[in-house]
Amino acid sequence: MAVQTVAGNATTASPDLGPAAALSCRECGERFELGPLFACASCFGPLEVAYDLPTGSPEELRKRIEAGPDNIWRYAPLLPVPADVADKPNLNPGFTKLVKADNLARELGVTGGLYVKDDSGNPTHSFKDRVVAIAVEAARAFGFTTLSCSSTGNLAGAVGAAAARAGLRSCVFIPHDLEQGKVVMAAVYGGELVGIEGNYDDVNRFCSELIGDPLGEGWGFVNVNLRPYYGEGSKTLAYEICEQLGWRLPDQIVIPIASGSQLTKIDKGLQELIKLGLVEDKPYKIFGAQAEGCSPVSAAFKAGQDVVRPQKPNTIAKSLAIGNPADGPYVLDIARRTGGAVEDVTDEQVVEAIKLLARTEGIFGETAGGVTLGVTKKLIEAGVIDPTLTTVVVNTGDGLKTLDAVSATSQATATIKPSLDAFRAAGLGTA
Repeated sequence: MAVQTVAGNATTASPDLGPAAALSCRECGERFELGPLFACASCFGPLEVAYDLPTGSPEELRKRIEAGPDNIWRYAPLLPVPADVADKPNLNPGFTKLVKADNLARELGVTGGLYVKDDSGNPTHSFKDRVVAIAVEAARAFGFTTLSCSSTGNLAGAVGAAAARAGLRSCVFIPHDLEQGKVVMAAVYGGELVGIEGNYDDVNRFCSELIGDPLGEGWGFVNVNLRPYYGEGSKTLAYEICEQLGWRLPDQIVIPIASGSQLTKIDKGLQELIKLGLVEDKPYKIFGAQAEGCSPVSAAFKAGQDVVRPQKPNTIAKSLAIGNPADGPYVLDIARRTGGAVEDVTDEQVVEAIKLLARTEGIFGETAGGVTLGVTKKLIEAGVIDPTLTTVVVNTGDGLKTLDAVSATSQATATIKPSLDAFRAAGLGTA
């Protein structure tokens, strides 16, 4: 595959991307020079970043990380970014709260420690700020002038915001029927927002065509030609969870599945921490969560299959509505290798879980968070998740983006006249 050129000039031969050494094919292992590539020229397998990771004392590396900024750039020595990345104009996402969810634990019967990694605290209120921050550095390194993506909503907003901060043009593409909150959030940053008639898979196909057209010259598509770098941002969730647990691996972690990239990169991050000696090597289980209305990976897992058959999405969890997930087969491998599972829940269970998390911990998660907690509850009840072990549930976004999911059942308790008599008559104010 030829390296894309930018504004008529060859892409930089030796971009400054810190410890990133090359791109490596997940399937055949062939290596390529760093560049805006996403598929192996030999077997068309997906490419990912290979590193020259730091050597030396794990304790010294821990101290170096802990002395860094309170965002993902504390992990710059483990990411494909230049050493001075924290000094550049970016949104500085990450180091979000790991909430010890004792109220939720009691509700679910978990005794081993239950935590919610709440990524709604990122700049545009979803984990997508992490992956886009890494992609922006790759775009800079390769001289791109326009930042773009195909998106189910959260990514569009993250790209728009990051491009605005970095001084880049943005043009993002979304399905035409997204939640209005996500449309507004993507449009407000002043870039171009284009609705495509169809679902996410239709949008993604269009973007792949645009990359090969002169119209796409100089464009960095964060989840296509910059995908190997973009995906590395999800590793920071693994780094933070372990650091916030006192440099310990969780026993169990439940992660939502859209393309599957987040789950695979969290596993990669955990493996890197083990390799570097930053955490003790011990078994951990990874569980994937999908909505029943878009559950191709869950269906394959439960059928014992290695092939993920595409589905047409039909779910309120639109941020997870990818019917042909690129990393689906790798998710299956990880779930099976770690002794985890992939499960799905109905839209009704998604809503119940959103409200359960809000009621017990004061965290208003979007529909993807409802999927993850819903699956967690289902797997605990089925005896698949061990309630005596340390469990982390990943909430990837803010419920204010998906208000329609809960608006019908989340209204004022009562409307009364402004008097104590009316308050008493309504039966309010008593335990």
